[in-house]
Amino acid sequence: MSGPSRLADDEAAAFWVARMDGGGWSDADEADLQRWLAQDTRRAGLLLRTQALWQMPGVQAEQAAPVEECPDDAPQDVRAPNWRRRGVLGGLAAAAVAGVVGASLLRGRGVAYVTKVGEIRRVPLVDGSVMTINSGTELQVHIAKHAREVELAQGEAWFDVAKDAARPFVVASGKIRAKAIGTAFSVRKRDNGVEVLVTEGVVETWSDDDAAQRIRLAAGQCALINDRAIVHYEPGKASSVDRALAWRSGMIDLDGTTLADAADEFNRYNERQIVIADPDAAGERFDGLFRINDPEGFAEAVRSALDLVVNMEDPRFIRIQRATKP
Repeated sequence: MSGPSRLADDEAAAFWVARMDGGGWSDADEADLQRWLAQDTRRAGLLLRTQALWQMPGVQAEQAAPVEECPDDAPQDVRAPNWRRRGVLGGLAAAAVAGVVGASLLRGRGVAYVTKVGEIRRVPLVDGSVMTINSGTELQVHIAKHAREVELAQGEAWFDVAKDAARPFVVASGKIRAKAIGTAFSVRKRDNGVEVLVTEGVVETWSDDDAAQRIRLAAGQCALINDRAIVHYEPGKASSVDRALAWRSGMIDLDGTTLADAADEFNRYNERQIVIADPDAAGERFDGLFRINDPEGFAEAVRSALDLVVNMEDPRFIRIQRATKP
């Protein structure tokens, strides 16, 4: 078996994150990772914390530094160059970021990935594409000789698609399809349809119920589509697309967002749920940039800016409402 079978857990987690980041992630790599995770339930959280620190700007800068050699007594199967960055390994193991990692090699066709509440995962694909999977997502990837297909069962993912004219890249969610050859876009399954946001290139999207009616979305455009119609379409607001995809950096970007919608966003990433306890407060609008795992910070900002009552006594909930009139 390849991989860090005999390394300490903190070093093993760093190995796996570096390997994912290096490209060429295969089905065999995924299977090896799952075997390692299955041996100890605590390893899932460690892997996520390691991924989070690995993606921080200060750590990314370490790529330019000389690579630290593996110790002479390291297992032979992990003595490949570039598997860890100088001075980062200890910090990777110690970083504290909320969330749990989950991904599995599943049934039948392709590789399936599942992220739990609070997890955001970056996964290189064998064709050179990269997908970033949001919290609470289930999807399955199938890369074949003549097709590249993703089935999104729930949640959201952003795809940076490697150019390959012979193999269009198609993401399906129910009856909705989004097709690209070489571009970058996200697909999110919502209660009232499927949202497609384009950050680069052009994406064609349609419903299997009416495949003749297709819409082409360019960079900065987005659409919400259900089985029968285009529910919502924004012709060109790159800034709103960037805000909607702030989760890729672990952030929630609010710009005149209602408190009800803001609470829904925070609740996607956290076990502790925000409850807007009355309709008047739910309609209030708010601006701000927050970490996805900081609902308490958001609630405190709302308290100060909107003079609302915030109750955090229950560790399971944060209740926000107007003050009771005497």
